[in-house]
Amino acid sequence: MQTGSTRDHIYSLLKEEILKFRLLPGDKISEKEISDKFKVSRTPVRESFIQLSQEGLLDIYPQKGTCVSLIDLNLVEEGRFMREHLEIAVIQLACEVFPQEKLFSLEMNLKMQEMCMQEKNYEKLFQLDEEFHQTIFEGCKKGSIWYVIQNMNMHFKRLRMLRLATNLNWGGIYNQHVLIVEAIRNKEPEVAVKMMKEHLTMVIFDQETLRKEYPTYFK
Repeated sequence: MQTGSTRDHIYSLLKEEILKFRLLPGDKISEKEISDKFKVSRTPVRESFIQLSQEGLLDIYPQKGTCVSLIDLNLVEEGRFMREHLEIAVIQLACEVFPQEKLFSLEMNLKMQEMCMQEKNYEKLFQLDEEFHQTIFEGCKKGSIWYVIQNMNMHFKRLRMLRLATNLNWGGIYNQHVLIVEAIRNKEPEVAVKMMKEHLTMVIFDQETLRKEYPTYFK
């Protein structure tokens, strides 16, 4: 495996472990530990550490070590604020013109969300939630914007994943998705905007509960 592809592979694996709370906030990790685990040299590990640090997922302390960053609620709010304003603009476009094939993709996504709720698979549900929103951006020819906002959205993602992992009452999220799809289909921007606002502000009401339950996870 070439250095670049090795770095990308290590980066993707570590990022997934952090986002899925297999590596917990505050956990210490080292270049040697990761290079031994994946049987690679330290160079691609060091490069992946730097990239994850730039995204706010790792804290690197020279001469002291590296640890998984704590969830920063200020960055959570920044990510949520950005998502809310961009998604409201995009959902209004979706209610004007939206490709039939993308509407079908949203409907299929909802069916898969139902299956995940039955199986209590919160990791797959989180992935489907992300794909749901991405599909709306792509249907409005704003797919590049979706990719741009991802790296600024990490702490918001972490809080949402923690919420899904600890709260099995996922029906509210699913029902909001259903109403968003219906609003797009029926070209009802007011309804779509209302539901999108509710959907993206739910985390505000949950974060204090999560902070009390997992105080060591937060900055």
